[in-house]
Amino acid sequence: MAMMEKSCRDYVGVLAAKVSVPGGGGAAALCGAIGMALSTMVGNFTVGKKKYADVEDEVKTLIEKGGELQDAFMALSEKDAEVFGPLSAAYGLPQNTEEEKAAKAVTLEREAKNASEVPMDIMRNAKLALEVHKRMGEIGSVMLVSDVGCGTAVLRAAMEAARLNVIINLGIIQDQEYIAATRKEMNELMDAGNALADEIQNKIVLPKLGE
Repeated sequence: MAMMEKSCRDYVGVLAAKVSVPGGGGAAALCGAIGMALSTMVGNFTVGKKKYADVEDEVKTLIEKGGELQDAFMALSEKDAEVFGPLSAAYGLPQNTEEEKAAKAVTLEREAKNASEVPMDIMRNAKLALEVHKRMGEIGSVMLVSDVGCGTAVLRAAMEAARLNVIINLGIIQDQEYIAATRKEMNELMDAGNALADEIQNKIVLPKLGE
């Protein structure tokens, strides 16, 4: 059974078990889907309300984008498990001869790069999700603005969790150009995500909550 087809109870049970997958990357992606879903819920409660008729079309667009991002996050949770297998297998390759050592190094490099791209995609999608949250917080039902705040907090956590998974995979890679480019984008995404999350919470959510 695919990870995303498990019940919440079963997924958490597997996550806690002494098995390699799911792990932190899959959990980060699932957090991303949950965080995104909170904004979409706000949108669904906003549509159809006379008070928000002027922004209904835009809210519907945000709902559609949110659904796409939810699907992307869930696919990334599955993909994280898929890329771990080849990376784990690469560690077990023989290295009794120089040829075997060279082949193992090439395989580890390739699989570590593949494994790095999944959490990078989680971070990329989390930034897009935060942009949706920002606008939903501005035009969505004020009665549910706390849910925008909760979704924002969960997405920030998803980005940080994904970042940690990028960093550990970069530790395996020897390609310094790849490392530098990935670290640059990773840090830029994290900075942008934190800035968005701070703006949403401090300029949109808390003022509407009366704080």
